[in-house]
Amino acid sequence: MPVKWVLHWQPNQGSTVSSQILNEVTQCVESINGVKEGRWKATLNYYKPMLRDQANQSEFPRDFLGISLADQPNKYYFIIRSQRIVLEADSSIQLIMEKLQSYKSKVALYFDGFQYQLGDFRLRVGKVVPTHSENVRGIVMEVEYLPISSMEKAQKVMEEFLEIWNEALTKRSLPGKFVNIDLNFGEFGLGDNYTPQHTAVRYALVMAHMIATVQAVRG
Repeated sequence: MPVKWVLHWQPNQGSTVSSQILNEVTQCVESINGVKEGRWKATLNYYKPMLRDQANQSEFPRDFLGISLADQPNKYYFIIRSQRIVLEADSSIQLIMEKLQSYKSKVALYFDGFQYQLGDFRLRVGKVVPTHSENVRGIVMEVEYLPISSMEKAQKVMEEFLEIWNEALTKRSLPGKFVNIDLNFGEFGLGDNYTPQHTAVRYALVMAHMIATVQAVRG
């Protein structure tokens, strides 16, 4: 599987995330010859246990994340950050969880945007919105380098692409920038060869970071 980075928009102190910024970002992708391929959607859920007996509380993770990825429609991924666990399941697991009522989704976030082809890169850019809301909570960008599945080998190319991309964005004088977070995938038992589990872990940590950043900016 091609190496992928998941970047999030970090607003400048005192500024907020908006649809206008997303429009500018998508125009920027098109200005550097990105070819629009279609819509892109993904979903992330924060789950909490539905305990009938509070005495059992310590036996269950207090909360964990589930994510569906656009390029893996038949799979669903779980991340328990506190225990550094990532699991792949069949997408039907969501219906099973609903019937068992063991865990309940307390927050659902949707990623909605477009997919672009740019040479050897595939870009996905979209807004992050909560369920039943149009309020933009963040902007996320996937950068996928199609020829290589080794993270180590792709590192330099990804960094160079990010430099070019940030340079193109700077010309638009937007109040913020896209940020990539360095992760230690070894903590989750993942190696150098890129897999969908790597993407799931990226999303879990990027979302935690993005929410903290937005709260800090508002504060």
